[in-house]
Amino acid sequence: MKHADLPKARRQARITELVATHVVTSQTELRRMLASEGFEVTQPTLSRDLMELRAVRVRRADGAVAYAITDDSAFDMPEGNSRLARLCSDLLLRAEASGNLVVVRTPAGAAQYFASAMDRAGWDDVLGCVAGDDTVLLVTRDGAGGEAVAERLLTLGSEGVA
Repeated sequence: MKHADLPKARRQARITELVATHVVTSQTELRRMLASEGFEVTQPTLSRDLMELRAVRVRRADGAVAYAITDDSAFDMPEGNSRLARLCSDLLLRAEASGNLVVVRTPAGAAQYFASAMDRAGWDDVLGCVAGDDTVLLVTRDGAGGEAVAERLLTLGSEGVA
């Protein structure tokens, strides 16, 4: 990494942390948060940062529209399932099982983000998932494993509420 890229890398790392730990609803709000920590950034630069970080705005279960980071590094957390628990708390509206399938309902626009988190969580009992706009279909390895996965997601969601 070039020396000139260091401030950008630090700023983007901080953006990722802020979005992961706060409900950030606008670029103006994010700019203020960054400025309070000494990161002076213009609106065009912040827009580019958010695009490079693959940030998207998603509707949370509480109805708020907030930024979420969808890049791979956002899921590399040493706390194990803590990130998935927070996402379950914020985005999981319902999880219902039938055999080895689990249908997960999320707010509009959040299903792909949730599915990406599930993929990165690497649960051994989940074979894979497919996402639409507000629905994720999880396929479990065990022919009757859907109920256990649905229960696990619901439990994570209730534990993720702080």
